[in-house]
Amino acid sequence: MNELSKLFLPPDKSTVAHHYDSLFWFVHISGLILVVGLLAVIVYFVIKYHRSSEDEVTPVIKGDNKLEITWSVIPLIFVLIVFGWGYKLYMQEQTVPDDAYEVHVTGQQWSWGFDYANGAHSQKELHVPAGRPVKLVMTSKDVIHSFYVPSFRLKQDVLPNRYTSLWFNAPDTGRYQIFCAEYCGTGHSQMLGTVVVQKPQDFQTWLAKNKGGASNSNLKPAELGKQIYNQYACSTCHSTDGSKKTGPSWKGLFGSKVQLSSGKTVTADSAYIHESIIHPNAKVVKGFQPVMPNFQGQFDDNQINAIIEYIKTLK
Repeated sequence: MNELSKLFLPPDKSTVAHHYDSLFWFVHISGLILVVGLLAVIVYFVIKYHRSSEDEVTPVIKGDNKLEITWSVIPLIFVLIVFGWGYKLYMQEQTVPDDAYEVHVTGQQWSWGFDYANGAHSQKELHVPAGRPVKLVMTSKDVIHSFYVPSFRLKQDVLPNRYTSLWFNAPDTGRYQIFCAEYCGTGHSQMLGTVVVQKPQDFQTWLAKNKGGASNSNLKPAELGKQIYNQYACSTCHSTDGSKKTGPSWKGLFGSKVQLSSGKTVTADSAYIHESIIHPNAKVVKGFQPVMPNFQGQFDDNQINAIIEYIKTLK
């Protein structure tokens, strides 16, 4: 499998890439074997049972339960193997390690922007440390994009007004191509980028040099979020110490389970908080009235991300 991957696929440069390659080749090789086998049987039957004269009458053929069960069970076994294998990889992809370094990704026609925890910002180049899990929290400013790194075997749609995420661990330093894999307009083919995997100490040096690059302020995202909290009088309705006001407290909110007035329970993740800011009445918390104003158009993605980072600090 590894030899086939080296011949036909880009280099596998993430810790999960070879797992995806193995499943890829299993599906294609097993499918090829089945197709060749079926074609061989068809050719054999055509030769063996072809009509040899005009007077020959086609015999009455009765069903064969053993044969029907066989050709049903064998494909089912292959389907279940692929499902189980794929589900295992899916769950692995969805379970982000606790020590993952988080980077916010913004897609827009036609470039990628990256914001880091210390306020650093980069365009088109995603800098990450080698050998450490990295979580990407992604959104779009305009249309649907798709963040795709072939060498990592990872691809995820990036949507406006929503957050999607993926994580990876790249053990080797180097530069790896980023594509947009969803047609997004006339400049789609130029929406390229690069993942720059650096030694941990080099990554920390790069972060320090680019601190505060996301905006004209040198504030970290969490600090900017606190500034917005005070500037826009969020404190009037939302406490940071757990006390109850007009709206739910932000203390301990991120990652917690929130019971809604509809009876459903949701997790207060980035997507939930983003939606609660721009569409506050979409998911009203149980015990509170739908009185929060709509902030859609008042905050950009960087400001909303900053608010989310601030909420994360209120444990």
